[in-house]
Amino acid sequence: QVRLVESGGGLVQAGGSLRLSCTVSGTTFGSDGLGWYRQAPGNQREMVATINNSGRTNYADSVKGRFIISTNNAKNTLYLQMNSLKSEDTAAYFCDLVYGTTPLGVWGQGTLVTVSS
Repeated sequence: QVRLVESGGGLVQAGGSLRLSCTVSGTTFGSDGLGWYRQAPGNQREMVATINNSGRTNYADSVKGRFIISTNNAKNTLYLQMNSLKSEDTAAYFCDLVYGTTPLGVWGQGTLVTVSS
């Protein structure tokens, strides 16, 4: 059974940076990558970025050029470096296993990012 634990969220001013982490334990059978998703109050959960086992990345248009997704060499920790944060980045951020860009629905507990303007 796989377990995902996100951390690194917090309160930051607009223009600032945060780095989120997600530790992955257990089997990742059925996935070919990892991804970050976010959900703002009243909104549906949306894809932020994904990275496959070959290192290919995919970003939502809204974060391109500002966010960077990466993993450690063992691929058991997923990161999201978030720069030039905007108020619209305020959301709960979740990591998940993915197949392509489709989340497999394992989800961690999430970490809250609040960007003040």
